[in-house]
Amino acid sequence: MTERADPSDNQKRERLVTLRPMAPIVPPVNVSGHALMVVIAIMSFLCSMTLGAVTMVQEKAEAWQGDVSREITIQVKPDDGVDMEAALTEVKTIALSFPGTLTAEIVDRASTARLLEPWLGEGFDMDELPVPRLVIVTIDEAAPPDFAAIRQDLAERVPSATLDDHRAWANRLISMARITVLIGVGILSLMFATTMLTVIFATRGAMAGNRHIVEVLHFVGAETSFIAAEFQKRFLLIGLKGAAFGGSVAALGFLLLGAWQSNSMATALNDQVTALFGRFTLSGAGYFGIVGIVVLISAMTAVTTRLTVTRTIREIDRQRADPSLAEIG
Repeated sequence: MTERADPSDNQKRERLVTLRPMAPIVPPVNVSGHALMVVIAIMSFLCSMTLGAVTMVQEKAEAWQGDVSREITIQVKPDDGVDMEAALTEVKTIALSFPGTLTAEIVDRASTARLLEPWLGEGFDMDELPVPRLVIVTIDEAAPPDFAAIRQDLAERVPSATLDDHRAWANRLISMARITVLIGVGILSLMFATTMLTVIFATRGAMAGNRHIVEVLHFVGAETSFIAAEFQKRFLLIGLKGAAFGGSVAALGFLLLGAWQSNSMATALNDQVTALFGRFTLSGAGYFGIVGIVVLISAMTAVTTRLTVTRTIREIDRQRADPSLAEIG
């Protein structure tokens, strides 16, 4: 006769099982996991800073190009027998007579003197120097005027006036911006490739310390997809924390630099930094790119972990099939 189990004993065992805390299959983050998190944070920070710098250069170049293409300059040189004020008025009238010109503004004597102060100093007498005067003309970018016709009309009516459409500056600016962006993209690509390799080696190193766990789970019958998914979840969290920290520090750095420049205007240090690096103003596209880097590095860490676990299980299966491989290992 079979002995019947006491219902009270079954209830006690069920109560003990429910009270016992369920330990995670993958152990908590250890030393190698913390090291991997630090590596991911550093590389994410560097990639975010590089992306932000490339984005700022691109946006500044587009803004400069737009400013240059919206204006042309007509320069009137002083000459014997030339009434400068009358010549400037005549130039303004000629410019506005052509379709495609929106406005024309004569740069007055005070503004001209301020433009020359960095080179000639303050308090110089403009009448003692042959200082040319300028007329700034705003044009319609969609339908610009006929520059050749304007030059011809100026040559006939105001021979001392010359037109500068800034095409040479615009071409140089476009070339410089393209080269700078290409260099930045190249640096970003190298940084991202370095990040990928670093994450791969660091993840494999961390997985090597957990190989015994993979072996035990595999021996008791756990499927490869289940084991890989458990490790992938753990290392995805590690990658997300590290990448989010590095990206957040980079975004905070851009915010603090922009706030510092805004609050320290007209200072020697700010002027020097602005002259060398420009304004540290990152647009929404730049911050969106930083978020993209965080997501990409986190996903790369998770995929690398899954591939590493799958490869480890295959090695275990090969060693079980051929014991001599285990002895060599």
